[in-house]
Amino acid sequence: MINNHEIDYRILGEEMQCVEIELDPQETAIAESGSFMMMDQDIRMDTIFGDGSKQNESSSFLGKLMSAGKRILTGESLFMTAYTNIGNDKKKVTFASPYPGKIIALDLYRFNGKIVCQKDAFLCAAKGVSVGIEFQRKLGTGLFGGEGFIMQKLEGDGMAFVHAGGHILERELKHGEILKIDTGCIVAFTQEVDYDIEFVGGIKNTIFGGEGIFFAKLQGPGKVWIQSLPISRLASRIIAYGPMGRRKEEGSILGGLGNLLDGDRN
Repeated sequence: MINNHEIDYRILGEEMQCVEIELDPQETAIAESGSFMMMDQDIRMDTIFGDGSKQNESSSFLGKLMSAGKRILTGESLFMTAYTNIGNDKKKVTFASPYPGKIIALDLYRFNGKIVCQKDAFLCAAKGVSVGIEFQRKLGTGLFGGEGFIMQKLEGDGMAFVHAGGHILERELKHGEILKIDTGCIVAFTQEVDYDIEFVGGIKNTIFGGEGIFFAKLQGPGKVWIQSLPISRLASRIIAYGPMGRRKEEGSILGGLGNLLDGDRN
């Protein structure tokens, strides 16, 4: 049984993409604050508590508050915006990506009703898709997971759209196959994938590598989506080269010496 609104869509653009969603009469899409781009007449905007997936259920206010409050841990607002077509014809609403990259369309029905993604990846979805949090249960992952510790989970049987930076790679992991990856480069993975954190190892790697001392270990079976430019990496580079920043060579402790050798005295 399909519980989510069945929406049609088009992903437009190349490096700064947007997703155009076509709504039949009384269909609704939900989106994070700040993702709205434009919409046709006869589409009504409503601010809703949480993601709206349990608006009609007889759960207590405290239960709804705790469910929505978990979203704060992922850096999102307690509220989302619902866009409903109240007209008699098909109408369109468009949502834009927040920075250069790609929009990934995920049919949750094809992935057994659940996808785990980075905490800032969710863009918009059909109404009925539940947007919650996914805690990593292993102690090591919790202590050293960094960007990958608290992640979002998208549940339901409808369409959801996530955004990622740079170029997107898809990997289908076989049973037992392991992929080692920077935690910030993970966009999403299916629920069957086992997620853990592993120590890089080696004193030279730890002190001089500049890549951190832990990386993520994803073990199949399952599908993984990977981004080449995490927003945290882009932001750190902008800060490093800004007027208040101080340039570093790939995070190494030899960065100051490198700046002196290549003539950068700022």
